[in-house]
Amino acid sequence: MNIEKARFNMVEQQVRTWDVLDARVLDLLAAVPREQFVPAAYKAMAFADVRIPLGHSQEMMCPREEGRVLQALAVKPTDAVLEIGTGSGYLTALLASLARHVYSVDIAPDFVTQAQAQLKALHLAHKVTLEVADAAAGWEHYAPYDVIAITGSLVRVPDSFKRSLKVGGRLFAIEGSEPAMTAKLITRVSDNAWTEENLFETVVPRLINASQGSNFTF
Repeated sequence: MNIEKARFNMVEQQVRTWDVLDARVLDLLAAVPREQFVPAAYKAMAFADVRIPLGHSQEMMCPREEGRVLQALAVKPTDAVLEIGTGSGYLTALLASLARHVYSVDIAPDFVTQAQAQLKALHLAHKVTLEVADAAAGWEHYAPYDVIAITGSLVRVPDSFKRSLKVGGRLFAIEGSEPAMTAKLITRVSDNAWTEENLFETVVPRLINASQGSNFTF
């Protein structure tokens, strides 16, 4: 496989054509080596328009979804970012390349260990705090955040995440149940108000230990 040609085609034929036009995002996807974050058994699929199994019933988003996430969150160099679900560490690396600092939490120790090694290899480890914990109900340790990215699906985003945002902060989450889940951008516009924008339809594995109920208090 010609890796550089495959990477170019991923950006130009998958990501750009899915309404990802932010040059910063496209350049970043072309620069960060996605193949280094893909499990060995799936290396040949590193640039394909598919989700890649990671273990623990979790999956890597396909490249066009990752591009839309980054574009929607519009991460700035001064931003503090919370990522719930480190997974492969690829999105962590992308976020860290854009932000001041990323706090990434995963319940699976092996995900965190593998991500740490890849981030160190890319000289990004100093911009990321990785922790093993169950953060499905929220993670206020370093709040408030400018950006929150939740990589597993939820029936509905708990209020604790929304209140961990700064005013003006952005949150990416995927809400709903199979066969119809909606990727959303939630923005905190004041102390007690948030707006929501539907980004795309998808189906991704449930965030481990996420509540299966729908009765959250807002």
